[in-house]
Amino acid sequence: MSALELRPEVATAPADGGMVLLDERSGRYYHLNGSGAEITRMLLDGADPGEAARRLAERYALAPERAAADVDALISALEGAGLVAP
Repeated sequence: MSALELRPEVATAPADGGMVLLDERSGRYYHLNGSGAEITRMLLDGADPGEAARRLAERYALAPERAAADVDALISALEGAGLVAP
């Protein structure tokens, strides 16, 4: 996966230090905390998962493996919710 692309029916908006995703197909809202929103913005802006993990590790002094696991978990959650474009 090179970068994240949300389905066209998914709208994003900043909210309480994080981000809200609205799936307009189902009407469901998803709230991302600050780090989840930061990762999502990086991926939407074209960073690949490895780059997003490196930036996250540097910013928050995380072990690279932990940052990579966090990025992978977020991507999996977004995919599982059907928010990511095929």
